Amino acid sequence: MNETRTKPAISIAVAGSGRKVGKTSFICGLIKATPEIHWTAVKITSHRHDKSEPVWEESAAGQGTDTARYLAAGARRALLVTAPAEHALPLAEIEAALGIRESVIFESNRIVDARTHDLCLAVIGAQDTERKPSFAAILERANALIGTSHTMQLSQLHERPFFVMQDMNDLSKEMTIWLRQRLAIGRS
Repeated sequence: MNETRTKPAISIAVAGSGRKVGKTSFICGLIKATPEIHWTAVKITSHRHDKSEPVWEESAAGQGTDTARYLAAGARRALLVTAPAEHALPLAEIEAALGIRESVIFESNRIVDARTHDLCLAVIGAQDTERKPSFAAILERANALIGTSHTMQLSQLHERPFFVMQDMNDLSKEMTIWLRQRLAIGRS
């Protein structure tokens, strides 16, 4: 029997204004806030991680790596995709690694334009954080912006919902309600 590939049950892209702005912590909070969804969390990086394959699956939950943190937060699966900036994303390998009809969260700016997502969420770092050149285009596509009280002034520049997180690992009540409504999942 030939199975045809279908769109994942839910696809979310989490992009960030720069490095170390809280994307991984936010994804862990999102996973914890939606335990009824069997997430596959995918980190896409341009940095080499001594993996021989472009797509590698994490096997142990913990705090040592971003993918281990995803599993510790409750993700069913966690994948690391290595794609140096000068190379195209290995989309065929990513699709092959994802199961049919899996709900997936991507941590990547590059994935936003490479595939269709139900939600695109943009994590904004402080103004003194170096901005990724790709982030300006992300802001135009984002369904919501996420940041801290230190980044709140940036929310006034964009007509998108802006959610202030006291702790990126723990989604605010407002963010959780909005997310559940947008994804059409049970009440919070």
